[in-house]
Formats: sequence, C-alpha cells, structure tokens
Amino acid sequence: MPNQLAKSRSPYLLQHKDNPVDWHPWGKEALDKAKKENKPIFLSVGYAACHWCHVMEHESFENEATAAKLNKHFINIKVDREERPDIDQIYMNAVQMMTGHGGWPMSVFLTPDRKPFFAGTYWPPEAKAGMPAFGTVIDAVADAWENRQADAHKFADDVTKSLQEIAAGPASTADSVAPLAAIDQACQRLIRIHDNTWGGFGEAPKFPHVTDLELLMRYYQRRQDPAALTVLRTTLDRMAAGGIYDHLGGGFARYSVDKKWLVPHFEKMLYDNGGLAKLYLHAYQLTAATEYAVVADQTLRYLARDLVDPAGGFHSSEDADSEGVEGKFYVWSLEEILEVLGETKGKRFAAVYDVSEEGNFEHQNILNLPVPLADIAEQQNIPLAKLESELAADREKLRIHRDARIHPGRDDKVLTSWNAMAIAAMALGSRVLPPSSDEQPSFDYAQVANTAAEFVWTKMRNEEGRLLHAFRAGEAHLIAYLDDYAYTIEAFVQLYETTGEAKWVERASILADQMLKHYEDAQAGGFFYTADDAETLISRTKDWHDNSIPSSNGSAAVALIQLGRLTANPRYLEAAEKTLLASSVVIEEQSAAAAKLLSALDNWHQAHQQLVLALPKEENGSERQAMLDALFLHYRPHSTIAILEKDPPDAGPLAALLGGKFPVDNKPTLYECQNHTCQAPQTGSVALKQLKAKP
Repeated sequence: MPNQLAKSRSPYLLQHKDNPVDWHPWGKEALDKAKKENKPIFLSVGYAACHWCHVMEHESFENEATAAKLNKHFINIKVDREERPDIDQIYMNAVQMMTGHGGWPMSVFLTPDRKPFFAGTYWPPEAKAGMPAFGTVIDAVADAWENRQADAHKFADDVTKSLQEIAAGPASTADSVAPLAAIDQACQRLIRIHDNTWGGFGEAPKFPHVTDLELLMRYYQRRQDPAALTVLRTTLDRMAAGGIYDHLGGGFARYSVDKKWLVPHFEKMLYDNGGLAKLYLHAYQLTAATEYAVVADQTLRYLARDLVDPAGGFHSSEDADSEGVEGKFYVWSLEEILEVLGETKGKRFAAVYDVSEEGNFEHQNILNLPVPLADIAEQQNIPLAKLESELAADREKLRIHRDARIHPGRDDKVLTSWNAMAIAAMALGSRVLPPSSDEQPSFDYAQVANTAAEFVWTKMRNEEGRLLHAFRAGEAHLIAYLDDYAYTIEAFVQLYETTGEAKWVERASILADQMLKHYEDAQAGGFFYTADDAETLISRTKDWHDNSIPSSNGSAAVALIQLGRLTANPRYLEAAEKTLLASSVVIEEQSAAAAKLLSALDNWHQAHQQLVLALPKEENGSERQAMLDALFLHYRPHSTIAILEKDPPDAGPLAALLGGKFPVDNKPTLYECQNHTCQAPQTGSVALKQLKAKP
C-alpha cells in the first residue's frame, strides 16, 4: 500500500511512495504528529537525479526490517531539496557542522520541534569504508532519545543557535563598498589553484565552477592578464573535450569523478546546462573561437529538444541511471559503433573519440576527444571543415541510434529559478550564435526563450501576481525563493536586450519591486532567502555563497544593478549597494565561495555604458542585420543593450534611456551613452566600426 507521499507533486517523493517506510511529506500533519507522540523526526532529503539517493532507497528504504525500525521509533519525512531548498539549506548546514562534509541523500534526526541532534548523509546497510551500518545508526539514535532525551534536546538547542548565527551571516560595519582589488585577489587565487594540465580547480571530483569562470572572464577583460585567459581556455577546452560533455546529444553532466573530465557523474541538471551554455556563449564573444559557439549551440539544442515541457517550461534534470545502471544510456562498445557507422567510418570515429575494444570505463567507452580535431585533420591531411562535417553526421546517426535505448529517468517538474537560467542562455544564444551548418535539427532559440518566459509569467504566479517556485502536472505551488526572483529578473533583462520588447523590462521591474518588499533586510542590507510571509523555519537564512547555483544575494545585486542602470531607478541601485555593503565580510574573508557577489562588485565599480540601437520601422536589409550582429559581437559585461524598433516611450521604466531617440535619416542609428548621457548618434559605417571595436 502506498504511503503518504503518493499525493505529492514531486517526482522524487513519488519514487518513494511504495516504500514500506511510513513516509510523510514535510508539513503540519507530520510535524504535529511528532509533537503529539513525542517522537524524533527522521528527515531524509534528496532529489530525483541523485544516484546515491537511489542506492539508499534500494538498500534501506525498501527493506522491510529497516522500515519497521524507522516506523517504530520515528516520524519519517521525505523532502525534495529542489522543491524546498529553504529546508535543505538549513539542515545541510547542520550536517556540515556535525560531520565536516555534506551531500545527498541527507539524513538528519530532529527533535519534534525540528531542531537537529544527529546527522549524516548516505549510510550503507552493512558497516563498510569507515561508515556505520544504517541499522546501527537507527538503534543508537533511538536509544539516545529514549534514555538521554534531555541531552539530545540540549545539543539540538546548541546546534540550532549556531545555525541561526550562520543564517544571519557575518555582521558588517562597512561604510563603503569593497574595492576592485577584492576581485583581483580572488582571481589570482583561482589562477594559482588551476590545474594547468587538465583545467578546472583542485583535484577530483571536478565541478564546472561556472561563476568562478565568469568572474575570471570579467577580470581578463579589465586587466588583460594572459594567465586568466589561459585558465579560461584550458578549462573550457578540457571540459568540452572530456566525457563530462555529451558529444552526441549536447549538454554537460553535473561533474567529473576524475581530474581529466573523462568519467562524469552522469546526471544532467538544467541549472548546469543553462549556466554553461551562457558561459560558452560569453567565451565565444570574448575569443571568437568557433568551437565555443558549437558547444553552446549543442547544449541549447539539448535543452530545447529533450527538456522542454509541453506547457513551455524546462524540466529539471535527467537521471544518471537507466535500467538500474549508472551511465548505461551514454556508453558504447566498439562493436556497436562499427555496427551503426560501418567499418570505415566506425573505425575513424572510434579513433577520434577514444573508443576501443577494452574500453575506458568499466569495459565500455565514454566518448571523449583526447586529441583536438584540428590536429587530427592535419595528421590525416584533410580539411578541418570536411572532417568536422563528416563527424557531425556520424554523431547525429549515433545519437538517433542511442535515442532508441531506454532513457534515464527524468524529473519533469519545472522550477522558476532554473528555468530563468535556461531562458537567459537561450535569449543570448539567439543573437550570438552563427548560422549552423551541421545536419542536426535547428531550433529558434528566441522563440524557445520567449515561450518559457511567458510560461513563467502566466503559469508560475499566484492570484496576487507573486512568483511561485515549482510547477508540475498543470499546477504551480510554493511561494518563490529569492533566487527565483533574482534569476528571473536577470533573464527578463537578457530577453529585453536581445528582443527589444519593452514588456520584459516592465515585468522585471514588477518582480524587483516584489523582491524588495518581501525579501529585503531593510535594516542590515541584503536579502533573506525566504519571503516575509513564508513558512517559519528554525532559522531564516541569507544566501551569500555560490554552490551548484549562484548565490541568491549575489544574483539579486547583479539583477538590481542591471535593472537600475537600464531604468535609472535609484531604489534598485540603493538596494544593490546595501547588499554589497552587507556582504563586505563575505567578500573580504570568503571570496573563494562568492564569485557571483564579486561579479556584482565588478558591475558596481565599472563605468557603465548604454548602447541603444534605434532601427527604422521599415525593413532595412543587410545594414540592419550587420548592426545587430555587431551589437552582440563582443563580450560586454559592463554594457546595457537596448534595441528600439518603435517610437521611444514617453513614460514607463525605459523612458529615461530611450526618450527622444529615433533613427537618423531612417537608418539604423547607434546612441552610445554613459549614465544616460549620450554622445552624438552615429549611423552607417561609423556606427558599425564603433560596434566592432572591442569594448
């Protein structure tokens, strides 16, 4: 008989609905039951694509004897960390405090009033590798509660006090925003810890570190430090060549278990791929290296082809496992490659993509590029373009063949924040990417971005117009978190910059006003992760640090600076400044985990340029397109871009920037402004030359 998770919307919770464990979703009913029966809570937190969550479920939560112990001694609560990141943040801090490490599945024992007194992550059914058996843990915790309950309460009170201090963050008394030198120091540290052979930072496992790489890109543009460019290019090249990148279907796995980026943890997350697509687009703008455009295009295709919900948004993730085996969907044997491509093409493909009889991963093969295609073309004395075209056709043939396999499970819930990251990347890609010449189906990225953004605006807000966090099976729920707002404001600004549709700035302004009203700490500065009318938990956190996604306070500051400079709204800039002041201790002492905050700091200090391209209402052919292409030719992190295809507005958030700007002589006209003070308008070859000049 299903347990109480059967009514959940979360795919992760539904995976556990038939466990013999008497699971409850987080909510009043379960929490009241714990208090009434004076039973501790066993809180298990994970997510649908989590491999070790599946392992612990199979080993322990499907085990009748283990379930009987849990049901006897505890009120058992399952939480999807992606639906309730507020709960996950608090108790992950507790796990790290108690054990020195974290991860999922997260396993925490709480008093009936939700205070943690014992915690860990994955526990095996039998003791191994220094880990106690899960059954032993259950017995020990149950004994402690029965015989030393007062001690458990005292320890839980002490832990909770520490959690509340962590949630508040370090107090700041700064009277000025941190200097640009803080960015220089952080980037010099990244250069020092970079793996100069394989790219990335530190040893295995290796994560993409998108916010760090974006910060290095900003630093390089400002300082022209060749060491920063070396770090960027080495890491981007190695990731794109490695097995962490899906060479057939596009997109990246969550991380690599080895330092060479060869063996991925095969799950694919929307947030990784939205962030990485935008990173590679920026790298293409910065370097003009076409290989970065190809990676970005393939990643966006993956999202548009495989993760779009019928309602218009993007699904959250694809599992690492299929048919109960991690990575089975993605690996190949030499025999299968030859069978699909034929002997001649198959052998060449195998040589290029590191496929052998013995295999490079558990007697199978993960496709990767140990030698750059340019080197192979030179070795084989064939034109690079010809080799690339033929291999693209081979890859598409293999992708179609792979598509007939049993696919990994998919988490089909739609999350506002993660969708915003994908929307921003799609919008930018629609302007930046050159026309594709390969044989894969193409997508209108502007349309995909617009559809997803309209979905968020129309389907993921409540009757009061407030953002909601999650959507599945036709219904949205859960009041949004700070990152939902911050990321969506950034995405809507990006949509405006690439489409010229003023409604996106108007909508971004509405969201910014809501964010200020419900999330801002008006006294100390910065923003709380949860709204002022959200569920009261044991602490109300401020999220300063980047994790797998950018910090919400850093993103809020970036979004408010962008929007404030676009609209000339001083309230947005004031809130951004207060956030940077409040984060001064984090920036000074913890910059290694605060790259998004440092990007906001970079925006704050840099002279801000506004580029307005006023286009005539009549189609103006090649000149018009040349101006649009040049506008997005370069990486412009300190610029605001506005495309004006209608009469300039007399009112509204864009009036200050666009008022009085018209095409001169019915030609595409560039207005170059700083702090809303503009130079004389330029047209024709002069304007084009100005746009093509590196910023």
